[in-house]
Amino acid sequence: MALITVDFYAESLDLATSMTVVLPQDGPTPPPLLYLLHGLTDDHTAWTRYTSIERYAYDHRLAVVMPQVHRSFYTDEAYGMKFWTFLSDELPRVVNRFFNVSQKREETFVAGLSMGGYGAFKWALRQPERFAAAVSLSGALDVAWLQKNDERPHIREVMDRVFAGRDTAGTDDDLFHLLERADRATLPRLMLRCGTGDHLFEQNERFVHACARAGLPLDSEFEPGGHEWSYWDRHIPRALDFFAKG
Repeated sequence: MALITVDFYAESLDLATSMTVVLPQDGPTPPPLLYLLHGLTDDHTAWTRYTSIERYAYDHRLAVVMPQVHRSFYTDEAYGMKFWTFLSDELPRVVNRFFNVSQKREETFVAGLSMGGYGAFKWALRQPERFAAAVSLSGALDVAWLQKNDERPHIREVMDRVFAGRDTAGTDDDLFHLLERADRATLPRLMLRCGTGDHLFEQNERFVHACARAGLPLDSEFEPGGHEWSYWDRHIPRALDFFAKG
């Protein structure tokens, strides 16, 4: 596997940014592609620093792109930059320009942890034509609830900067609203994992119930674990197996 750090200029951000990329050196050409998203306190290097994603990706001959989005909730920020536009529009064009990776829907996937789990499901639900499957690990899936109920100072700062008081409930930033509008026929396969000791456990339970009410298939499982890298390192190989099922 090749491990590459790409520093480039993002037009949608008007900013130089970075992504970490893992590329298989053998196997199918072009290889299938996973966009792997980081959490609130992480960056584009986190997955390679704290998990064995490079080794796991080798088993599947999978290319992995890990972009940098700071504390944006994968959203066009009210006071900041257009990270949703960067993620959903510019990043795939840049990746396809720089690397020989698959552009087929059936070979393109997205996953993330915590804030990145929210980003993965939002991307899959808003652009279902792009992905075969999406995985959320310990996702911060109920942004409307976070806006109204989470009083931790760092969450308040993020919510105020990203959304500026705009109520996300019932908008395209609300995963529960997106579920209500989702077309089962075009929906990517979805997988959710979260530890029962995670502070986001209840949000993940609500998402499971919302999928059931909407009649949308979801591969979900809860087991002991917290909001921690040991849990995510244990489950990201299972996510890759889920993608490989086809």
